[in-house]
Amino acid sequence: MKIDQIKTFGQLKSAGYEYKTIKDELRRNLLQKLMSKEKTFDGIHGYEFSVIPELERAILSKHNINLLGLRGQAKTRLARQMVSLLDEFIPVVEGSEINDDPFKPISRYAKELLGEKGDKTPIEWIHRDLRFSEKLATPDVTVADLIGDVDPIKAANLKLTYADDRVIHYGMIPRANRSIFVINELPDLQARIQVALFNILQEGDVQIRGFKLRLPLDIQFVFTANPEDYTNRGSIVTPLKDRIGSQILTHYPDDIAIARSITEQETRMAVEEKQHIYVPELAKDLLEEISFQARESEFIDTKSGVSARLSISAFENLLSTAERRALQNGESKTTVRMGDFMGVIPAVTGKVELVYEGEQEGATEVAQQLIADAIKAQFNEYFPRIEKLQKESDKDPYTDIVAWFFEESGFELLDTLSDKEYRAQLNRIEPLNSLIEEYLQDIPESDVYFFKEFVLWALVEYKKLSKYSLTDGMRFKDIYGGYISGI
Repeated sequence: MKIDQIKTFGQLKSAGYEYKTIKDELRRNLLQKLMSKEKTFDGIHGYEFSVIPELERAILSKHNINLLGLRGQAKTRLARQMVSLLDEFIPVVEGSEINDDPFKPISRYAKELLGEKGDKTPIEWIHRDLRFSEKLATPDVTVADLIGDVDPIKAANLKLTYADDRVIHYGMIPRANRSIFVINELPDLQARIQVALFNILQEGDVQIRGFKLRLPLDIQFVFTANPEDYTNRGSIVTPLKDRIGSQILTHYPDDIAIARSITEQETRMAVEEKQHIYVPELAKDLLEEISFQARESEFIDTKSGVSARLSISAFENLLSTAERRALQNGESKTTVRMGDFMGVIPAVTGKVELVYEGEQEGATEVAQQLIADAIKAQFNEYFPRIEKLQKESDKDPYTDIVAWFFEESGFELLDTLSDKEYRAQLNRIEPLNSLIEEYLQDIPESDVYFFKEFVLWALVEYKKLSKYSLTDGMRFKDIYGGYISGI
């Protein structure tokens, strides 16, 4: 019998439906996925051998879960994806505020209805997407919000005294019965509110305004928390931590390849909208390197973390910077340039928490330094390392490029250059062409000019050339000529 044909409790029993708790439901469906080797959590990268196995073990153990990690580590996404492990539909007593199971009713309403109508009790089916509730913990959250309170309006309408439990208005947690309930940023919840969760986690029941009321709620709790919160904004009270079955530590991507896969996944729509903009592979790596450098920077509070959203926002800005330039030049398509990375600075400054030294430097200067550090880190992946101290006898592949700039009074790469003008300007530096041909024989033709500009920026960071910001671009000079003209 199909579920749309099952409309009464009697039909449900005839169909052989069996009651099970939400934790049993999650466990059973996870076991089926594991046995059939299906992917349990989709679109989560870098957690295949760390977080996901621990989360699966917690579900198999039927634990309530705390996901502990810095911002931008997919904690909420993991919690939301647990919905896919629920049954597609479950039956509830029709009209129940708290998703009563007809085989195990817990509210007065459902018990009385079943007692009155028996097998003719109407039921309805709810989809698993409706069995997910989420609450951001903030200091103003009350026990009434989460658990419930007496409703004077209901008492007046029903002409009941406050001694009657029918005047209760259920809070978010009872209404999430037989669902996944997520409390984000748990340490932000006031300690007295956390205490109110003790009985729910341990005994599965609630108490509202002194009523002799026992609701054995069936809920899968998932909490998220940031380690920074333990010292800056609040803490998880010890008895509550003791009642959470599994605490799982999340982390940032271990390498650029994983970080790129996350950014590409989250910016797919932006890329589809801007298909006329080509992004070289090196530009994608550089973008991720900025986040990696930020997590190591002495100017940034590492305890606060550097979210994966930094790379996502920066990539969107990078595309928009190139798109704006193309529109101004009347071009239908273009390629990202190194100069376009100046457009990602607003995305960086808003995503990092500076320490005192960083505040002294200034957010923009710190962002520019991160880009510089990223350039230096990636440069060594493609070209010979530039040593600070070098013997005169050692071959330096960059000498001819530096000499070319010594002969030039100034070399400018303006943002207003069309793609044709941009390529022509870079082609003027003949030693640069030779360097690319010698060390990068296998790169696509479409990436060549990005690499050429990349070399110039890297030589600036290694103090081989100097660079000056113009209102509409960059000017490159040899470092000594730049120094003399500065004097």
